[in-house]
Amino acid sequence: MMDGESPLRHPRISHVSNSGSDFGSSSDYNKYLVQIPPTPDNNPGPASLSIVLLEIDSNQESVPSVSVDIVSGSSGKDNEPDLTDVRINVGEEEEDDTLLSKISYSLTRVVKISPIIIALYRILIVVRVVSLALFLFWRIRNPNNKALWLWLLSVICELWFAFSWLLDQIPKLFPVNHATDIEALKATFETPNPDNPTGKSDLPGIDVFVSTADAEKEPPLVTANTILSILSVDYPVEKLSVYISDDGGSLVTFEAIAEAASFAKIWVPFCRKHKIEPRNPESYFGLKRDPYKDKVRHDFVRERRYVKRAYDEFKVRVNALPHSIRRRSDAFNSKEEIKALEKWKHWKVKVEEDQIKEPRPALVAPKATWMSDGTHWPGTWAVSGPHHSRGDHASVIQVLLDPPGDEPVEGKGGEGRALDLEGVDIRLPMLVYVSREKRPGYDHNKKAGAMNALVRASAIMSNGPFILNLDCDHYVYNSRAFRDGICFMMDHDGDRVSYVQFPQRFEGIDPSDRYANKNTVFFDINLRALDGIQGPMYVGTGCLFRRTALYGFNPPDVFVVEEEPSGSYCFPLIKKRSPATVASEPEYYTDEEDRFDIGLIRKQFGSSSMLVNSVKVAEFEGRPLATVHSSRLGRPPGSLTGSRKPLDFATVNEAVNVISCWYEDKTEWGFNVGWIYGSVTEDVVTGFRMHEKGWRSFYCVTEPDAFRGSAPINLTDRLHQVLRWATGSVEIFFSRNNAIFAGPKLKLLQRIAYLNVGIYPFTSIFILTYCFLPPLSLFSGHFVVETLTGSFLIYLLIITLSLCGLAVLEVKWSGISLEEWWRNEQFWLIGGTSAHLVAVLQGILKVIAGVEISFTLTSKSSTGGDDEDDEFADLYLFKWTALMIPPLTIIILNIVAILFAVCRTVFSANPQWSNLLGGTFFASWVLLHMYPFAKVQIGIQGFRFWVGDNPTMDTRIGFGSCDSTTKSKKLGSLSYTSRLKVIKLASGQISLTLFSCLLCHLDRGIGDDSKSKKNTKVLGFGHCFIVKINRNNKSKSVKSRNGSDFMVDS
Repeated sequence: MMDGESPLRHPRISHVSNSGSDFGSSSDYNKYLVQIPPTPDNNPGPASLSIVLLEIDSNQESVPSVSVDIVSGSSGKDNEPDLTDVRINVGEEEEDDTLLSKISYSLTRVVKISPIIIALYRILIVVRVVSLALFLFWRIRNPNNKALWLWLLSVICELWFAFSWLLDQIPKLFPVNHATDIEALKATFETPNPDNPTGKSDLPGIDVFVSTADAEKEPPLVTANTILSILSVDYPVEKLSVYISDDGGSLVTFEAIAEAASFAKIWVPFCRKHKIEPRNPESYFGLKRDPYKDKVRHDFVRERRYVKRAYDEFKVRVNALPHSIRRRSDAFNSKEEIKALEKWKHWKVKVEEDQIKEPRPALVAPKATWMSDGTHWPGTWAVSGPHHSRGDHASVIQVLLDPPGDEPVEGKGGEGRALDLEGVDIRLPMLVYVSREKRPGYDHNKKAGAMNALVRASAIMSNGPFILNLDCDHYVYNSRAFRDGICFMMDHDGDRVSYVQFPQRFEGIDPSDRYANKNTVFFDINLRALDGIQGPMYVGTGCLFRRTALYGFNPPDVFVVEEEPSGSYCFPLIKKRSPATVASEPEYYTDEEDRFDIGLIRKQFGSSSMLVNSVKVAEFEGRPLATVHSSRLGRPPGSLTGSRKPLDFATVNEAVNVISCWYEDKTEWGFNVGWIYGSVTEDVVTGFRMHEKGWRSFYCVTEPDAFRGSAPINLTDRLHQVLRWATGSVEIFFSRNNAIFAGPKLKLLQRIAYLNVGIYPFTSIFILTYCFLPPLSLFSGHFVVETLTGSFLIYLLIITLSLCGLAVLEVKWSGISLEEWWRNEQFWLIGGTSAHLVAVLQGILKVIAGVEISFTLTSKSSTGGDDEDDEFADLYLFKWTALMIPPLTIIILNIVAILFAVCRTVFSANPQWSNLLGGTFFASWVLLHMYPFAKVQIGIQGFRFWVGDNPTMDTRIGFGSCDSTTKSKKLGSLSYTSRLKVIKLASGQISLTLFSCLLCHLDRGIGDDSKSKKNTKVLGFGHCFIVKINRNNKSKSVKSRNGSDFMVDS
């Protein structure tokens, strides 16, 4: 809780909207206003008023007696004292009144961390803050007069490190864990009751967004598997809609999703029948555990074999799509060329005989990309043409799976069927392919623009009050994860929750997590800590949004309601006022001027009337149930059990209209509505804007993981990923989205966390300087202090021990391992001396010179291929980048400086052992952090070098040594092509690697790769070596010529 903030922030108003005035319902209610005056027990602050608006059906013959019990309690949300818990007992009708019987249900709870651990953690933070302050004061008071320049540089860096550590550490003071109760959710929303006699689901709808932009870097098979995992989640089918955004407009992606929609008719019922987990077929069939464990149905083995065979055929079809589309397009284009030639001949004869002047027809037909129905693909062509390129193509919306009905549809059973689906619901959620229009001259705003196009299209087609966005390589690992997220949205005070962020978990990462790809410190420490303040940041994927929060509306606050309550917090039918300080009658406003200005809404959202009208419906459907515990506005139970309106041509046509490139002109999309533009890290900015308005977010950690994805394990790809994030942070720092300028609704500790997001890349300047201080110290013979006094060593010991203690306690309350914490520390230095430094330079150039920053899409790992037996093949790939120059320079300088200082001290007539000890310890600290970077440079676990100008997995020569992971010796794997490839190796790039390779194998001998023992024969070894591989009676060789030119001969 913020300092000075009263536990009773505002009166609670629970209000059920009269659905009769809003949505045509004929129900009539008498409104009973229960006012609870403040008492010393429930209101320690100024006098205030707690109001509960209870609605009871007026058709009842008698109104039951109402008694009010006041019980002190905690909200279980913000880790702060909550408002008074009001329990209303309604005569003998309590058990029959569904509205009141739901009072006891709580969908989320706080799982407290050990108070002892938290107390020790906070004490250690205070100890370290005090020791840092005393140490810096001592350092300033005791300069090194022999090397003032060295002393000054070190003190400036240490001051900045202390400041940046405070920014990172202070928001971690209130870590918290939340848990959900899915059974309570089911009992509340999916159990038969008087308001819902059939037990149909009363849960709100969810629109799932999956984004992809490049079919080459993001394999369609990966995207298709993600779609299949979403279609089979454990959530009411009629309440789920899936949208795939293809920002590249690729026909390969379109047909891959169409294939997935067809295969889903087999896969989804199979998952429902046998409760398959995970529901990504590639992951499920690749599991290394026993697939038959806990399966008791006698037909499981047979049906699993059938589905596995169907999936293998599906994979073949998807992987063959590029070839089949190319072959199909070539055939159609040949026919078009023949037609064009005949038309030209006809024109020529006509001109010569009749002397008629007619426009000359084109002799060459465009190289179009053709769909299977014999029409041109309206998106991007394989060979770019006018209006058919990545930045210039038409809108495409295709409903691949129609909206399902409300009633379950059981499959057919009986013997002889490959799948016995008797009693299994075979309905599938709606699936829509969307590719927004792009034209030259319009800023498409990258991923943020694509997401906003999906927001508008989905609002017209399905209008789910909640939106879940996923990257194409992040699939649903826990089929009940959607229900976990909805628990936060539908819980008490859930109407103040803007989004629920799930942690990102990754697969295919090496066991040691050499480059901190799992990022567990951020996801399990930083975000858990923010969950105890105002909520975690939005991290770009795996996030469940409230649609109205994305629309830029403020959260509900203290309201003064109308006499005819039919409004919502999105539309100012209800006026706000400050919390009441005296008990008084509520005020009502009924003037027409107080109603929302449709012209203002249209200006914000654009000219589409269907889009504007959908806003109010989405707000109503996203409300928690109207119970005594749910504050502010609630919706009546059973209000979402009706049928969904079927799609028609006019609806789809309007959806196409709102994703056109011109629609956002003169609107607030990207500025105050939807995903926010102006940064390559649009995710952080979008979440920041919501928190700035006073919204709350929650962090949902499930068991098993909600979603899993892939991460780049190659060092070069990892550095470029970090560069993109850091550049976005610099953009945030120099923009109006800097947390310094945020409004008062952003809590102090949340503000500090966001401020740290914008500042952390600038730490790279001081890290780089500090990493060069040890060699400067060793070369000059001076240290950062004049002499190693006892005070200096004691301060250093206290600071170091306190840091280690904090690390141990963070590991305790977060659940991560100490190795993961240390890997994060190592990569903090590696990234700080490479990617973060370049990000600062790029950000400054953009601010000063207006230089736009562009990034290439990170390639996603695909399944299968030549290296499918080597799970961590990408880890050993060496792809040179200029980002490696600073850390490589630091390593070399520190090693050389240590050797130089040792030699000078040993052979000196007056050796300065204290300076040598201090400088060597300092340099060793730097080298210890740089160890993962050094490993890839010296090839301890293997090395592979790209071959040719356009590196692919098929044109690679590998050099390696003893692999500590697989415990096998590798000389190197050779993948070859039928073309001549010549590699020019720059000596500066591979000298260390080649030298390490020679030393490693010189004494140990040569071992065959475990994958090629039968076909690899070593003919010689030395300065020049030859590896000859016989495969399919064909010989390939690799020859070394003076260690500089390598050639692959067919």
